[in-house]
Amino acid sequence: MFETFDAQLLARLQFAFTVSFHIIFPAFSIGLASYLAVLEGLWLWKKDKVYLELFDFWKTIFAVAFGMGVVSGIVMSYQFGTNWSVFSDKAGPVIGPLMGYEVLTAFFLEAGFLGVMLFGRNRVGPGLHYLSTLMVALGTLISATWILSVNSWMQTPAGFAINDVGQFVPVDWWAIVFNPSFPYRLTHMVIAAYLTTAFVVGGVGAYHLLRRTSPARAGTMFSMAMWMAAVVAPIQIAVGDAHGLNTLEHQPAKVMAMEGHFDSHPEGAPLILFGLPNQEEKRVDYAIQIPKLSSLILKHDLNVPLAGLDTIDDDKEPPVAVVFWSFRVMVALGFAMLGVGLFSLWSRWRGTLFENRLLHRIAVAMAPAGFVAVLAGWITTEVGRQPYTIYGHLLTADSVSPIAAPAVAASLIAFIIVYFLVFGAGTFYILRLMVRLPRDPMPDLGDGPIRSSGITPAAQTAGGKHGY
Repeated sequence: MFETFDAQLLARLQFAFTVSFHIIFPAFSIGLASYLAVLEGLWLWKKDKVYLELFDFWKTIFAVAFGMGVVSGIVMSYQFGTNWSVFSDKAGPVIGPLMGYEVLTAFFLEAGFLGVMLFGRNRVGPGLHYLSTLMVALGTLISATWILSVNSWMQTPAGFAINDVGQFVPVDWWAIVFNPSFPYRLTHMVIAAYLTTAFVVGGVGAYHLLRRTSPARAGTMFSMAMWMAAVVAPIQIAVGDAHGLNTLEHQPAKVMAMEGHFDSHPEGAPLILFGLPNQEEKRVDYAIQIPKLSSLILKHDLNVPLAGLDTIDDDKEPPVAVVFWSFRVMVALGFAMLGVGLFSLWSRWRGTLFENRLLHRIAVAMAPAGFVAVLAGWITTEVGRQPYTIYGHLLTADSVSPIAAPAVAASLIAFIIVYFLVFGAGTFYILRLMVRLPRDPMPDLGDGPIRSSGITPAAQTAGGKHGY
């Protein structure tokens, strides 16, 4: 049935599917772990029970998301051995130790302190419990550091040599870990994780403000999320711009695809806002563009020439349409997040942050925006790297295992079914948990007089604390 399919394409689709599911959960858990550390720190500092109640609310959600992140990531190691064994053999001396360091440092740190964070507050005391929360948050960041170092090295390889059997072997580990794109990619991804979490938290807070279920708890988390959006969104845009300039230097073909520049522009390149990339005809149909603005953005000069894909061999060009549109989705959502942050500042200044129902509805609608932006960003990164697995050195066609298309197709179908069932159920459970925000505690009846029809002041004061 699948004999006519391309085994390489199926292997790529399988890895893309599993990594797309996987990245959702680490992006959320990285930000949520840090948010939990902030909540517990504020509780220890201010002694306000709202922060502790929010910590208990979100820690359960974190536990489920963390577990699904771990499980969804395991299968990618399986695929390295089955579908990408040639890549594993050639690149293993470099990426193997880096991925091993991630397990030995980050995962063991997270796993070791996770149980204490989830169940140990009444057993170890507040100080040690807070240390456990900080270690879990630190572990997620260390994990991101190692994984992004691996990916960045594949994008901008450095510090290696190729031995007589064609393997990439380490020469300078510092150059490997801190390769040219690593600082930009790490910063961009961690901030993306924080923004993703901020909009989820903000969406949940806005949902409960709209329902008026728990104003104190919902208002607190909503205010914190909107501060995060207002402060971090512009920083992310600036970091993204710096990352783009780094990509232009080291992976120019990717930027050409992102911009839709099939032709070189010797007197300044236009910024193509929208259009339909036509890779066969080497043009963007129905293009809406602003003259010379791309040169201004990428080179900070209107008249600086920019090379196009006409300088790249046809077989070395990435799939332009996918990269072109995924990049625009990511950028559009980034500016939408900035808009929500600015809207929240305006509402906060007017004193209507907790009453502005339009803002609350927008925040609910934007709750999944971070996940979509992260996925769009990774599609831009990975598809834009094609046709290479190790940019400029190892082609994807030379990385795949000698496998038959029917075998890959069967495992792909199995992954699709199992992932949608298991992680769909997990996601549904997380959504149910988000809806179940406990109501704010009612004030003690003894704190003030009780005024009910039919009860006289004499009756109220005669019977003790509660008027009985």
